Amino acid sequence: MVNSTASCTDCHLRCRAFITWLANGDSIRIFKMIKKDDGTFSFKAAAEDFPQKHKAPILNIGIAETGKFIMSASTDTCIHIWDLKGEILASINTNQMTNSYASISPCGRFVASCGFTPDVKVWEVCFGKGGEFKEVVRAFDLKGHSAGVHSFAFSNDSHRMVTVSKDGTWKLWNTNVEYKKQQDPYLLKTVPCVTSEGSRAALSPDGRVVAISDGSNVALYSAASGQLEEEMHGIHSEEITDLRFDINGRFLVSSGDKAVRVFHNTPGYRAAIGDMKDMLKKAQNEAMKQRLEQQIKEAQSALDAVLAASVD
Repeated sequence: MVNSTASCTDCHLRCRAFITWLANGDSIRIFKMIKKDDGTFSFKAAAEDFPQKHKAPILNIGIAETGKFIMSASTDTCIHIWDLKGEILASINTNQMTNSYASISPCGRFVASCGFTPDVKVWEVCFGKGGEFKEVVRAFDLKGHSAGVHSFAFSNDSHRMVTVSKDGTWKLWNTNVEYKKQQDPYLLKTVPCVTSEGSRAALSPDGRVVAISDGSNVALYSAASGQLEEEMHGIHSEEITDLRFDINGRFLVSSGDKAVRVFHNTPGYRAAIGDMKDMLKKAQNEAMKQRLEQQIKEAQSALDAVLAASVD
């Protein structure tokens, strides 16, 4: 079992392994899934921890969904790209004076970081057709904030990103661009919000809902309109350390004060219903109309059930 000194963890999507940073030894350790004789599974620590290559405390770690590489970022300007055996494939100097947040995109293709400077830098981690590592290349930057960026998040397909900054705004970006042809991401929206040091951002997998943390509070916004949809105050006794939507976008998960809390993504339900109603108005055939009407009915019923449970 991982003890309380495991300050951050990340799990491979197929749940074959998870990685931890152990604060007491400032070390990175992988736990691999082991099938026991009785057919059940357990996790066993790898024989050796990763070598200590960072010169500052580790800030974020992650495993690519593809299972091809691991990322670790420290509070200076360093990001390491590792293979699963603990060998460094590449090192990145973010040149952001300090790193405040870093992550791997859900598609496992990109690594991004933000920090003291008012931008987010995104790199592509490239592999050959045979699965061999090739290189890390700069993909694109998100430029437009007037102060340092606290954090950011990708949509599930990496076609959208959200950033939150010390300048008191969050921004939504279209990152579905041909960056190899020097095409820059498009700024879609800038929305005022309350932020604090350590604010976290989350973007629902379908890109419909933006969540921003401020201390122990969370605000949820419509990504389409920028309108504030819901506020939750004091959901942790200490500062929120991470904020994410589940892979289906039904729940928002927050962590802090050694606890994880799960909330229904009610703005996501409303946004989905609104989009389907718009599609219904444009539907050309009866079969499509009936299918949309049924989907709207089911989504509204699910939302009503959630709201009723919250009242109880």
